[in-house]
This record gives sequence, structure tokens and C-alpha cells, in this order.
Amino acid sequence: MRGGLPLLALADARLPGGGHAHSGGVEEAAARGELTGVDDLRCFLLGRLRTAGAVQAGFAAAAAHAAARGVGRRHWQVLDAELDARTPSPAQRSASRAQGRGLLRAGRAAWPGPVLEDLVAEVPRPHHPVVLGVLAATGGTGPREAACAAGYLAVSGPSSAGVRLLGLDPFAANAAVTELSAELDRIADDAAARAGGDPAELCAAAGPGLDLLAEAHERRHREEVRLFAS
Repeated sequence: MRGGLPLLALADARLPGGGHAHSGGVEEAAARGELTGVDDLRCFLLGRLRTAGAVQAGFAAAAAHAAARGVGRRHWQVLDAELDARTPSPAQRSASRAQGRGLLRAGRAAWPGPVLEDLVAEVPRPHHPVVLGVLAATGGTGPREAACAAGYLAVSGPSSAGVRLLGLDPFAANAAVTELSAELDRIADDAAARAGGDPAELCAAAGPGLDLLAEAHERRHREEVRLFAS
């Protein structure tokens, strides 16, 4: 089946893509006392969507567009390099590639195809948004839908982490995600508009706070057991 079902599956937390192991900075923020309730979570999610989420949406859309039109293999190296340039935190890069590896395994089982193998031949450990975009296209989903899935995953995982870490009301936490609908639509529209252009022109929104949280969490993770890998 093509189109809607693959998109729903890609955005489903039950897909064994590794996202459940990552809090997107929520664990470190909670450990520092910077995130203590739903109001804090709401602000955190909005900031994350506008920065890391927008970048991930842009590259998922670009990857979906590239996969659908059959680009040369070197294009995947270019996309990977551009996403690396927008991810200054080594911990963030590691988390993205770890989730990409998990999604790649799931994708090879559910949506195998030559484009996915071309990607891996050029980039053995691709970033998560790029894998997501390729799988979306393989399932018959367009760039805007791929961007929506990437943006949604950028906030749904951290929202779930907030519930698990702080015992937040799950209904309130999910409401905080749904409140971002208009912002996610705007980001997805922008990502789709840029999807076929020069990868150097893709969204480059920066989130220094998220980078610092990721690096601090990585150091803490080496010293003590944490619930999430990032």
C-alpha cells in the first residue's frame, strides 16, 4: 500500500526506528531543573520544532524529493555533508546517525528498494531525516508529508520523554504537541518549497541551547546511567 499508511507508520512511535531511546534534550533539561512542568515542556517543544525540527523537516523533504526523481549517488553525500554542517554538536550528530541506523533496519524490512541501498552505499551511517525521506518516497509519500513526519517526530518523542521522566499528565503533554499544528504546517510548507533546490539553501535554523544540552547529557551519560541515550 502506498501513500498514507507508510507515512503513518513512519511517524508511529512503535516503529522500531530507535526514537524511543532519545529524549531530544528533555532528560538533561529536566536533570538541570530547567524543565519541571507542562508549561516548560510547551516552550521547549516550540523551540525544538523551530530549530532542530525545522532542519530535520527540510532534509526529510529534500531526501524524499531526491529519491522520487532518481538523483545520482553523489547527491546523498552532499545532503549528508550539509546536514552535518547544520549539526555542530557531536552528540547530536551521533544521535541522528544512531536513529538513522535503527530506521534503516526497519525500512529495509518494510520498504526495501534500490534508492535506499544507493544511499547506504554512499553514506554507510546516514542521518535519520535522510533515511526518513527516502523511505517516505519509496512508500509513495511526497516531500511535504515527509517533512510533516520529521517535524512531528522532533517533538513527539521529547513530549513522551517528559511524561516518562517527570510523570507529567499525558493528556496535557499530548495537547502541547497538537498546539504546534499550525507551526508544523508552516515548517512543512517551507521544507516542501525548498526540497528540489540546492541543498546548501535548506533550512539552517540553529539551536545552541539544544547543542549544549546534548553535549552535557553525553558527558553525564558517561558518568552515570541515564534513561535516554540523548
